[in-house]
Amino acid sequence: MSDIIRRDPRAEWIARNRLHPLHAAMQPVQQSWMGPNGVVRKNVHGAGFIGPNGIKRIDRSGVQQGGTSRRAASVEVQLPLHQIAAPAFYIAVVPDMVGGRLSSHDRDLLGLAHQLAGSDGAVLAVVFGESRETAFATAGVDRLLMLDSEGYAPEHQVLGLRAVDNQFTPRHWLLPDSRSGGGELGRRFAASLGERPATRVWQLKDGVCIGRAGAGQQDVVQPLRRLILAAAECAEPVSETRHEALEVQLSTAAASCLPRIEDLGAVEVDPAAIPMAEAEFILSGGNGIKDWGLFHRAATALGATEGASRVAVDDGFMGRERQVGASGVWVTARVYVAVGISGAIQHLQGIGACDKVVAINLDPGCDMVKRADVSVIGDGAAVLEALIEAVDNWRSATSVGAGLPAIRATRSA
Repeated sequence: MSDIIRRDPRAEWIARNRLHPLHAAMQPVQQSWMGPNGVVRKNVHGAGFIGPNGIKRIDRSGVQQGGTSRRAASVEVQLPLHQIAAPAFYIAVVPDMVGGRLSSHDRDLLGLAHQLAGSDGAVLAVVFGESRETAFATAGVDRLLMLDSEGYAPEHQVLGLRAVDNQFTPRHWLLPDSRSGGGELGRRFAASLGERPATRVWQLKDGVCIGRAGAGQQDVVQPLRRLILAAAECAEPVSETRHEALEVQLSTAAASCLPRIEDLGAVEVDPAAIPMAEAEFILSGGNGIKDWGLFHRAATALGATEGASRVAVDDGFMGRERQVGASGVWVTARVYVAVGISGAIQHLQGIGACDKVVAINLDPGCDMVKRADVSVIGDGAAVLEALIEAVDNWRSATSVGAGLPAIRATRSA
């Protein structure tokens, strides 16, 4: 193991800043202290502690990494409340809300909106359809407007945005320039307003928009537009304040029209035909998979795109195009299920942008379990068989989960 100490500049800055809300949580843990009887006490969980048998103990729980990151995660910190009682103007944001929740792209967009809002403006989030998000306040939403929408109805959504524009008159409109709907809706809305939008914007600087062009190889600089379609990582998401997220309503109902587009519902797509970088649900296997036939059946039953670690690819069980990681494909799935993957640093880098990570492993102390949002400690083959059985029972309208093998599930801190 390397003895090189990795530094976290942001954690060090927070530890020095007494006014930061995470300052107390970032204070280092004492390694030794004087007890009431004059005896020097040592922290037996400290990194590099010499045990009673002369063996150097190394703490791999993550507590000592980057200035007590685990401790900071376990401490509940009440972020300062940011309130705008009477906004001077609004910055309207229309998030994609894929699956009814804010994506990382949506959070970046809200961060960009707060750059434009400053201290006098308020960020107005316009959300279509059913929402399952519970963290609008910590994402930076000052005002929240929920509008009805079902299925694919861009014409109806444009009329709703026109009603919002007439009532609130936002100084700027921000939409994600994505394939999840924001890019198309933004261009339709711009055509309806008769305005030219700034597209693929990744930076706002000195009153100008900087966007990508030429397959991402060139930058286009143009004046700051009222309608902005922003790319991913356009700004840092809001993380140091919580906001009111007060719900507002339209004073008048949005105009209606006869739709020229009929939504026929979702079309089934072969998961194997979806590129890894675009897949939303990935089932990935590693060195712990002993029955690859069972793994393929589980992927088919779950409707997941198959992925693999580098070890599985090097052993010939999966193609090179299915390798996930820094040396393979960087994925942005909404759900990433890792079966029998210990979690090498290159693999963890490749799944860094995934929303939810589920780890299935026999080792409760492996790095993948530490990274996962939900961990299932058990035999991978038994868990995959249980998943296949649960899906079959659900499809046959029987009791889901009947006869499942005993497995232990843990939720990571």
